[in-house]
Amino acid sequence: MSSHHESIIREPLITGDNITYAKITDDILVPVENAPNKAWWIGFSLASAGALLWLVAVSYTFWYGIGAWGLNKTVGWAWDITGFVWWVGIGHAGTLISAVLLLFRQNWRNSINRSAEAMTIFAVICAATYVVSHMGRPWMALYTLPLPNQYVLWVNFNSPLVWDVFAISTYFSVSLIFWYTGLLPDIATIRDRATGLRRTIYSVMSFGWNGSVKTWQRFEAVSLVLAGVSTPLVLSVHTIVSMDFATSLEPGWHTTIFPPYFVAGAIFSGFAMVLTLLLVVRKVMALENYITMFHIESMNKIIILTGSIVGVAYLTEFFIA
Repeated sequence: MSSHHESIIREPLITGDNITYAKITDDILVPVENAPNKAWWIGFSLASAGALLWLVAVSYTFWYGIGAWGLNKTVGWAWDITGFVWWVGIGHAGTLISAVLLLFRQNWRNSINRSAEAMTIFAVICAATYVVSHMGRPWMALYTLPLPNQYVLWVNFNSPLVWDVFAISTYFSVSLIFWYTGLLPDIATIRDRATGLRRTIYSVMSFGWNGSVKTWQRFEAVSLVLAGVSTPLVLSVHTIVSMDFATSLEPGWHTTIFPPYFVAGAIFSGFAMVLTLLLVVRKVMALENYITMFHIESMNKIIILTGSIVGVAYLTEFFIA
């Protein structure tokens, strides 16, 4: 009797009937090339209302002072550090999906990495607004950088707050380059289908992408280099953010568990936010064939893993906090 067994073929990453490259391109570019539908306008209105609420809140803070957050002589950090850590945390998933999954050749990342990378960019910008707002005088933000100035002021390199500036600015720069580099083939595809002024704009944005073998080779090489640079940032950025607390003398904060605790929590919350956004995008833009249950289940596995790590950290705090 033969001991031969047929290999199990994995489910396709894209579902649907009569799938071709042309059909994939047409389906993905529907939101770009056509007028937005009713669901898109509802989502845009909700997002605009959130942005308006942010403007009102920031204006109120600047008018009455940062004491509106609960800051006083005995409370050094209040709502600002809470918002800062939260936004930096959810911004980690973009780099993780793009960089780490690329290095491990996980092809299922292709359906979700664009959304995750874009979320990272905006999340880091939102995190930076809390830092600038906390200064009380945001026009002084330039002095957090070690640049020569007429007042001969210099930053304190022993302060974790200065480490935050370098970590977040580096993370934002690399994430922005990684995001835009990955968009080049997509922008070139839109350029080739566009006409008139739109074609001119996309031609400039595509940086002369021609789709040749050499172009793709360089694209793959640059992507791997950026992934290699970005991967340590996933660990280092939130490690440095945790040092805002861990280097203090506050009981319960002055502990070595904070760096891995913060990193696991950041990946956990970041993936959860990406999944939340994708579930909405999947329905609003009719992308059920491209963001499948396989993608959702794969992300859920990572959420369960990192959530378990965070749970262990919470339990550990009962003994050391």
